Amino acid sequence: MVTPADGLAPADFRELTQSLKYCVLLHDARTFDILWANRAACDLLGWSVDELKPLKAPDMSKNARQYSRELGHRWLGRAVEHGISATEWCYRSRTGEEIPTEAIAIRVELAGRTAVMVQFRDIAEEKAVRRDLFRTENRLRAFLGGLAEGIVVLDDGHRVLFASESAARLLDGGLDGADFSTYCCDGTVPEHEGRYRFAAPGSEPRWYAATCQHIEIESDLRGRMLLFYDITDRVRAEERHRRDTQHLDHLARYNAMGDMAMAIAHEVSQPLSAAYNFVEGARGRLGAEHDAVLWGLDNAVRQIERARRILASLRQYVGRLEQSEQLTDLNAIVRDCAYFVELRAQEHAVAVEFDLAAGALPVRCENVLIGQVVMNLAFNAVDETATLPAADRRVRITTRRAPDGGAELAVHDLGLGTPPDERIFDGVFTAKENGSGIGLALSHRIVTRHGGTLHVHANEPRGSVFRFTLPTAEARAEEAEST
Repeated sequence: MVTPADGLAPADFRELTQSLKYCVLLHDARTFDILWANRAACDLLGWSVDELKPLKAPDMSKNARQYSRELGHRWLGRAVEHGISATEWCYRSRTGEEIPTEAIAIRVELAGRTAVMVQFRDIAEEKAVRRDLFRTENRLRAFLGGLAEGIVVLDDGHRVLFASESAARLLDGGLDGADFSTYCCDGTVPEHEGRYRFAAPGSEPRWYAATCQHIEIESDLRGRMLLFYDITDRVRAEERHRRDTQHLDHLARYNAMGDMAMAIAHEVSQPLSAAYNFVEGARGRLGAEHDAVLWGLDNAVRQIERARRILASLRQYVGRLEQSEQLTDLNAIVRDCAYFVELRAQEHAVAVEFDLAAGALPVRCENVLIGQVVMNLAFNAVDETATLPAADRRVRITTRRAPDGGAELAVHDLGLGTPPDERIFDGVFTAKENGSGIGLALSHRIVTRHGGTLHVHANEPRGSVFRFTLPTAEARAEEAEST
């Protein structure tokens, strides 16, 4: 019979319920027996209504502790007591298929009894999707966390909207919501691909290669995405390579100067010899009445002899530009350099004292290169003391057997001292008005290439001591065999 209130007959309500895609089971509120099921529930579980009515929880639920009959009754009982109760329940169909469902039990007051209506739907696909999403999320989290590359997304005001775990690790955390410009050590927030220095406030800057692109995820994230990774080691290696190249270029210039000096010494020695012969010939033809002229000629001869000695020493020294290491005595190298050091010292009225070890100090090295180190350190000491009072214009050069068995040379001066700068051997330090600082850097490079060390420390009562140590010939031989 159609009621005027709603215009629907009871049969219409039954048809509507049977048309639902949601599955419906109706249980008795006291015994929890199944009273009725709609078509969707019968189709999903594979039983008719009459077949469902006698079934109990173990007959139609997954065989697991959380789906036991007691827990099922407890769930339905909460609905009876409180009106509604929701859970995830795993039904088992007639064919044995286990069907995870989202189930809601609702107490319903019928005309003749109180019932519990259970509405449920198959969520197997949803659970599979959630598992896939969870697995994907964990993988992405692991990938992002293990990335060497940091990722941040910035708004138009350079505020960090998102920061990956790797970005937080690279920049010491605390990025979310931060002003990224405070991390940019050069004052520029990256807008283009390039190299930039980043650091958390108060931390040491490091170099990063960065790329930028716009990102827009609808209703989630919009801004400039910055990807960056640490290239500090690469930049430092490039800087070392640049300095090494400069050192090698400088050494090449030294070699070129040696070649030119040899050519000059050869060419100049001939006219000097001729001039000497002419002077001697002229002096032999003059009588005693020309004392003044003879005095001048005698002095001219002495100067020519001095020039010839200088050229002979230069040719002897430069002529040893061997390209391979050889066994030699460090004392012998110092003696070869002594003439040039004394010439430099005489120009500035500086006294040079050589205090060499009594015994030989055998080392395996390139004589000319180590000689260049000796002269660099000695010339620096002479120049450092040149402006001091006459009593302080003293340089002392010593050789000793080092405590570790190597050969040691030290140059002592009474100058102003050397600032404690660890970069003194990097080619950036010089106390000379027109100096380049490359001499110390080149000396350090030569000594370290020979397996030695070069250090500087304060002299007493003032000044500096530059000291280098070379391993013995035996130690170099053992090292070569081990490599």
